[in-house]
Amino acid sequence: MAQEIEIKLRVEDIDALKATLKKMGARLLFRGTGRVHEWNTLFDTAQQDLRKRQQLLRTRVETPDGHVSRGKKNGGQLALLTFKGPVAGGRLRAGGSKIGGGHKVREEIEFQLGDAAGVAKILERLGMLPSFHYEKYRTTFHLPATKPWAKGLLIELDETPIGTFMELEGPPRAIDRAAKELGFSKKDYILTNYVSLFAEDCRRRGQKMGDMVFQKRK
Repeated sequence: MAQEIEIKLRVEDIDALKATLKKMGARLLFRGTGRVHEWNTLFDTAQQDLRKRQQLLRTRVETPDGHVSRGKKNGGQLALLTFKGPVAGGRLRAGGSKIGGGHKVREEIEFQLGDAAGVAKILERLGMLPSFHYEKYRTTFHLPATKPWAKGLLIELDETPIGTFMELEGPPRAIDRAAKELGFSKKDYILTNYVSLFAEDCRRRGQKMGDMVFQKRK
């Protein structure tokens, strides 16, 4: 069973973080700026059966360099279908994640799609409806082979409508060491998903929860 092991960290100073990453020898995973726009759609039944079972079904359309077309065909786009669910054993949090050593652990099945819009139609025919949309810009880094402890670790900088976060995904020891070298401690770890973070942000601002999307520029 494939597992996702990760944490989130809130980033207050992006420039300082990038400077530290440079000192560590971090390199962009993708060519160009490495910045990718993500348009994510969660699917669920009208009765929210997946949410009740602490499961997630998501389509994601990735567009390089921030060129947003939200699912329309574009040579540079990548579409993914992802399932996430709770793993057996361990203490669970909201969202179905197991807490192991201070990290979020979930079952994850993910594969590439040829046509995200077509898959969405199939899901809707099966009784799954779009339940939540969220977007962000992600820049992914990895550390060089000269740091063998970081093998399998991804450092993902996420610019979202509710602030900037960094996700560290990979082996637990690599996550902890990278977080420490980047100036964070375990008390800074965030073990929830963006849906929950957005809901909390809406409650704090006294606003009704909708989709987590960037405001359109006038």
